[in-house]
Amino acid sequence: MCANYTPSKREAFSHHYGLERAIFDVPPESFPGYLAPILRESRAVTGQAECVAAMFGMVPHWADTKLSRQTYNARTETVATKPSFRNAWQRNQFCIAPAENFFEPNYETGKPVRWRIGHADGRPLSIAGIWEWKADGPDGLPLLSFSMLTINADAHPLMRRFHKPDEEKRMLVLLEPQQVQGWLEGALVNDPAVYRPYPAEQLMAVADPLPPRSQAKPPQASLDLNA
Repeated sequence: MCANYTPSKREAFSHHYGLERAIFDVPPESFPGYLAPILRESRAVTGQAECVAAMFGMVPHWADTKLSRQTYNARTETVATKPSFRNAWQRNQFCIAPAENFFEPNYETGKPVRWRIGHADGRPLSIAGIWEWKADGPDGLPLLSFSMLTINADAHPLMRRFHKPDEEKRMLVLLEPQQVQGWLEGALVNDPAVYRPYPAEQLMAVADPLPPRSQAKPPQASLDLNA
């Protein structure tokens, strides 16, 4: 389950998605409750995408923003029926969270160590998600929020190595460039190809632990997929 990731920078939006990111500040890393850029189908021009700021973690109209700490990921197996997600799913409110990388805990040393996962060729990861709208968000202003979709990864060569040994392994739904527009429009919601595990050989992972505040960041170490 992904609770921490690095949103794509402005240049990536222009080069890989053909549009400029809206002008708003985002943190270097995003956590549940933070605002981050997402892509969704334009509300003004059919067939085009737009970039908007949304809270990481789904906040339905009936919920407080604190719920975002529990709704940042949505299981594809239950997204259509869970109260927090079903309205967005039924209304085809699909989005993509463009990311430089995301972080997961690795327990192979016996203790949780943060690892950073990204695309092997350095291009952005297009994470499939759903978005929701709440009229009375913080300070009485409307709020957009989103959740990232996940699938089972028990057999995935890379993602099965993260999270606690006795937990089910999950991974984000990662889209290919040619799937982006179809996902945003809702045309690919029933396409099995969307929900297949992303190939491990197209991903890279390195140890990226958070250093003590008084110490320098330790050197990175590659994760051996063949171990």
